[in-house]
Amino acid sequence: MALQSTRKSALVDQVIEQLRQQISDGEWGLGSRIPTESELAELLGVGRNTIREGVRALAHAGLLEIRQGAGTFVVGRSEVTAAVRRRIAASPASDAMEVRRGLEVEAARLAAHRRTEADITRLRILLAEREATHEVGDTESFVAADIALHQAVAEASHNKLLAELYSELAESLRETVRAGLGPVLAEEPHIDHTRAIEAIIAGDADLAAAETAAYLRLLVDD
Repeated sequence: MALQSTRKSALVDQVIEQLRQQISDGEWGLGSRIPTESELAELLGVGRNTIREGVRALAHAGLLEIRQGAGTFVVGRSEVTAAVRRRIAASPASDAMEVRRGLEVEAARLAAHRRTEADITRLRILLAEREATHEVGDTESFVAADIALHQAVAEASHNKLLAELYSELAESLRETVRAGLGPVLAEEPHIDHTRAIEAIIAGDADLAAAETAAYLRLLVDD
């Protein structure tokens, strides 16, 4: 989405809405630095004070983080997911893992119904990458590949809110997942996701949910 010049009343509200839309649409991804205050002022055709107020409002809402000397970064896709992220951070890891299980099972079920050819291609690529990184034994690469595969399943559900919630949850659990694997990946039992992914690709919703629940039971005690 191209930024549009803002010249009407209630400039701050319009700036907030345009910046929020850039974030929501993924034009500025999580972790990315947004344009500088002066750049945004020029793009939107408003004063720097107006930009500053808009950025501060979104920082207060949890979408942006202002880092002195470094810039302003995207830390949330919406006010809802920002609130969820804060709640997750204040919760026991076991609670978060149980919520993750619920989201992943439903995401797998929906993905089996709604996956597109593009989703299928992406799932196959990410599954292969997950397997390859495990064979190599690189913990950091494996964690990244594992989260990417799960996120792809959530996005294949074509439920935007579910995908956003899962993204926030996964990022919050990244350190927990990494710590649980230990420094030597080769010594850890491999939890294969092939059957669950193949069920999604085949369009078998019940099997996809069952296979997802099966491997998650190895991570979360009933």
